[in-house]
Amino acid sequence: MEKKEERGFWLYDLRVETVLDGRTPVCRHVEGESFRVIGEALVFEKETRLSMFALASVLPLLAAKQRETDADDWMTTDAEVACPDPHCGGRLRIVREGKRWFSHAATTGLPDQRGTPYWKEEK
Repeated sequence: MEKKEERGFWLYDLRVETVLDGRTPVCRHVEGESFRVIGEALVFEKETRLSMFALASVLPLLAAKQRETDADDWMTTDAEVACPDPHCGGRLRIVREGKRWFSHAATTGLPDQRGTPYWKEEK
């Protein structure tokens, strides 16, 4: 929860799921497999696998998708990223879930503004 005296920002948690919608995959795409993005962490369920090429296509978009964007921005409205293999029907759908607040001090690398890293803070 946000503390009024502390500077910080909100990020969406994301779920990135494999969708085929009847298309034929070439790469390893299993409909329904997913991972989550929580802060800077990619969180995979046990035994979930993802093509590194498909992951490479979606990684550049995740940080932007975590942030609040204008309702008319394509980052808000568009959710699917195609596998980079032009013959593959696999897609990765990015779904915004709940929001999480991060303090600036827990996430900055600036020595004079650092606090306890967010991943070391007690829950």
